[in-house]
Amino acid sequence: MAIPTFNAIGFCAHYSKQGDWAFDFALQLSQKYNVQLNVFHFLQDPYDPGYTKPKHLSRSELNKMAIAEEKKLRLYYDKRAGEYLNIGFRECYEDSWTELHRCLKISEFQLLILGYPKKDAIFVRKPIEEFANDFISPVILIGPNNPEQLCLNNQAALVSFELGISNDKFNICGIKQKE
Repeated sequence: MAIPTFNAIGFCAHYSKQGDWAFDFALQLSQKYNVQLNVFHFLQDPYDPGYTKPKHLSRSELNKMAIAEEKKLRLYYDKRAGEYLNIGFRECYEDSWTELHRCLKISEFQLLILGYPKKDAIFVRKPIEEFANDFISPVILIGPNNPEQLCLNNQAALVSFELGISNDKFNICGIKQKE
């Protein structure tokens, strides 16, 4: 099997302990492979199944909201990143599924890291493990109970050895997790 070429790792922001674990994991991989870490944040929260973009806001108000959210994002994750400078931030207006596919197509990431906040969590209006399995690129979920709990989709499992993740350290998404 060919060794994957990564020039960027994607992380979807989530302000939770699982989100922090996922960011730390993504940061460690980015540092290990000396690749860009791209942090994505969505105005329409992909973890909230009922949230929709406010329709009553003008484009100007939406832009102000996005600027405020990006500032919050940068302050929070810049502090967590410490001295690591190879990090980018993107505040996304579009539907998260569409935007993640677009970013994948233009090579803003080749591996996606997500916090797994709780059992039966929703991401982009479907169970998070189903999202991971349906997504075309390697996806790693971190959590929900501790930072060593890794759930990999099949694409990530295929490259787990190259990522330095031994087979006994992860579950395949959709199969009963190790506690």
